[in-house]
Amino acid sequence: MPILAELKMTPEQAVLPEEIKQHAAQAAQVRIENIAGVRLLRKSLDARKPLIIVLLKVEIYLQGEPVENALRIFKPQPVSEKKTCHIIGFGPAGIYAALQLLELGIKPIIIERGKNVKDRRRDLAAINRQLIVNPESNYCFGEGGAGTYSDGKLYTRSSKRGDIKKVLDVFIQHGADERIGYEAHPHIGTNKLPAIIENMRANILQNGGEIHFNKKLVQLNIYQGKVQSLLFADGSESPCQQVILATGHSSRDIFEMLHQQNIFIEAKPFALGIRIEHPQTLIDSIQYKRAQRGEFLPPSSYSLVTQASGRGVFSFCMCPGGIIAPAATAPCETVVNGWSPSTRNGRFANSGMVVSVNPPDWAQFNQHGPLAALEFQKQVEQKAFRLTGSIKAPAQRMEDFIQNKPSQNLPNCSYIPGIIPGELQQILPDFITECLRQGMIDFGNKMRGYRTNEAVLVGVESRTSSPVRIPRDKETLQHPQLSNLYPCGEGAGYAGGIVSAAMDGMACASAVVY
Repeated sequence: MPILAELKMTPEQAVLPEEIKQHAAQAAQVRIENIAGVRLLRKSLDARKPLIIVLLKVEIYLQGEPVENALRIFKPQPVSEKKTCHIIGFGPAGIYAALQLLELGIKPIIIERGKNVKDRRRDLAAINRQLIVNPESNYCFGEGGAGTYSDGKLYTRSSKRGDIKKVLDVFIQHGADERIGYEAHPHIGTNKLPAIIENMRANILQNGGEIHFNKKLVQLNIYQGKVQSLLFADGSESPCQQVILATGHSSRDIFEMLHQQNIFIEAKPFALGIRIEHPQTLIDSIQYKRAQRGEFLPPSSYSLVTQASGRGVFSFCMCPGGIIAPAATAPCETVVNGWSPSTRNGRFANSGMVVSVNPPDWAQFNQHGPLAALEFQKQVEQKAFRLTGSIKAPAQRMEDFIQNKPSQNLPNCSYIPGIIPGELQQILPDFITECLRQGMIDFGNKMRGYRTNEAVLVGVESRTSSPVRIPRDKETLQHPQLSNLYPCGEGAGYAGGIVSAAMDGMACASAVVY
């Protein structure tokens, strides 16, 4: 049996296998030559004091014991002749639903409105260079969904929703670095995710699944409480047995389609605000309490939360060494998100900074019924677009925003389409503006140096989660009206990030009944 131990090391020591082995020998009270191997279970950083410590949880194997490879991988069954389940959407929820169906011996038939990873890149280039948004292929729509080009952060607090380890292990099985299996805040990187997604696609196809790109769902044909067939934008129709709806939080046309077909959906709270960007060196100096980070420490991150006027104000999707990216899914709207490459070696650190939005806030849009919160979200995005006349984003220096002053000029920013000085209070509802100001003052008190005019606020961060929930039964995960429809993932309101969406995809696949 391996010996469990917790090791405390300096950052310089923690990168050297021999140092880890030496510390493991001391913890196990054995000679170093008696250790056959050390397997990392968890790695985290304690930077609360000037002496920064790396904490390692390890399994120590003595000579004569085999070092276990504990990866929990999917073991698909060939399904080319088996019963089928349609999956609408090929983001994290759809991908993991497909892999789980394969393991259960059910054939997944995947429908994706966007393009494959390689073809999708041309449309992303057009967004950044020509400021043209393709509503079917962008940072949100296409193979891998928003997850493919949104950093690959794999941290989640949803530990009770499913098997987090299996989600991470399957990423490793398909090419992710094994470090994501033990790091406290695992991260793949936008530059590495596309190849991993392609490997997942190949696995699905090799085992008898089907994937149809450039195919957009426009109608569910329903009879006697079941979806009998799916109608697509190209005029084709596909009979279906079971349907997992995993279309993501930005598929507004799906929400509108369901509403038009009198399929029960409901508005839900979400969050909205801006993306804030600091020099990475500034965040490092604040968090590590030293002038230079040094080569053995990773670019630092932060997580901030406070209450302002009775609302939550919090950082969201913090990206060390990353860039701000355009996340609009239709013309005439401006939306921003953030991501980091695997090395996180960019000049800037960015994070969403958002305020909770609740039912009374969208009361003026209640004529839209369950789409009221979506309409509220849409109006803010369109205001941001009108302020600049393009997806060049309106921006304001941090202290100028707090002091309610226009910014005469702006610092350098990673947002490739470009930023233009604009007063964000002209875009954001008054309650969000005021809560953000209070929140930033509080965060500046918590992190000395965080409040600075070196930081720039870029608008708007509005796609933190879906503003619509598609209800389902708590036990069966079926829609209350349609017994063979399984609302799934972020778009249905049951996940918030890659890992929780993947776990929900697995859960919905396991709930499919024949």
